[in-house]
Amino acid sequence: MLFFLCPTEAQNTYFPEPHALWEEKSPSSFNIDKVALQEVVDYAKANEYSGSRDLRIAILKGFAREPFHEILGPTKKRGGPAGLILKDGYIIAKWGDTKRVDMTFSVTKSFLSTVAGLAIDNGLITDETDLVKDYVWDGTFDGDHNSKITWQHLLQQNSDWSGELWGGKDWADRPPKEGHLDDWKNRTLNDPGTVMEYNDVRVNVLAYSLLQVWRKPLPQILKDHLMDKIGASTTWRWFGYDKAWTTVDGIQMQSVTGGGHSGGGIFISAEDMARFGLLFLNDGTWQGQPIISSDWIEKAITPSKPNPNYGYMWWLNQKGTRHWENLSETIYYAAGFGGNFIVIDKAHNIVVVTRWLEPQKIESFMEKLAKAAF
Repeated sequence: MLFFLCPTEAQNTYFPEPHALWEEKSPSSFNIDKVALQEVVDYAKANEYSGSRDLRIAILKGFAREPFHEILGPTKKRGGPAGLILKDGYIIAKWGDTKRVDMTFSVTKSFLSTVAGLAIDNGLITDETDLVKDYVWDGTFDGDHNSKITWQHLLQQNSDWSGELWGGKDWADRPPKEGHLDDWKNRTLNDPGTVMEYNDVRVNVLAYSLLQVWRKPLPQILKDHLMDKIGASTTWRWFGYDKAWTTVDGIQMQSVTGGGHSGGGIFISAEDMARFGLLFLNDGTWQGQPIISSDWIEKAITPSKPNPNYGYMWWLNQKGTRHWENLSETIYYAAGFGGNFIVIDKAHNIVVVTRWLEPQKIESFMEKLAKAAF
């Protein structure tokens, strides 16, 4: 088992200026083995995600067993492996085209949960344990089951919301590999808060519900309240499905997705992902300016009861089925299809971003980094 030091003081962290060149430092300035760190980079480059670079093809193949699955939103051909490693905010390693904008799939979920946190910080939602039906009354949360769902259930993916949204049926999203599909379709619903199930339809219900609360498009909220404040580029975009439009206050608005397995989601560069990760590393503060409350971040990385490895749309390195045995249990991360990751290592004041790393290689990548750096 590896042993870990206390995190570097936040005031020693470097924050890149908006649209400026990101300052780099030699690994040796942090007593990190430069040769060993290069081996970590070489490992990422040598273990590219095996799916097609034409992500439309990769998506259709990856989710071929879902009934009625189809591409509903925009996709984009991807680039090659890319990423950054930050120490105290400085770039100590990078590879590939870190400015290229690519799909980021379920990394989007961590951005979406942050928009929920901003809603609570701004008093639009009193508490995430509130019933969503008290905020969204258009029928989305009607019925004996759906009426019991709280914001927290949606954030932790344990709501078992039942219904259809934007052409997607909840029961058709990632169905079990065994048993007859009709058994799954007609199953007994789990009480909200008891069983975690990864399900993009229900994530999109959260995005739709937050749109009703903010009454403005969520990409605009993310831009104004967060991305502009951390100096992100103007290149990132957040898409919904082509037909995911609704009327709010007489204005047509698109409801965005929390992932990309039917297209859509956030399209973003590795450098903008790293800025987002650096914000979380520093408890929601950027250059002394609070952007998202530390209270929210603490809640977001608290294990849920049904799944100790999952918080509010962040994966947690806690004891459980996704535990990285030889790494700090303070680590948490955003993860998306195709090997997109933002890893926050609070114990060492490190942020890691990977694009198109074979997903099952992330644990060994992080272990190699730990051996090189610590």
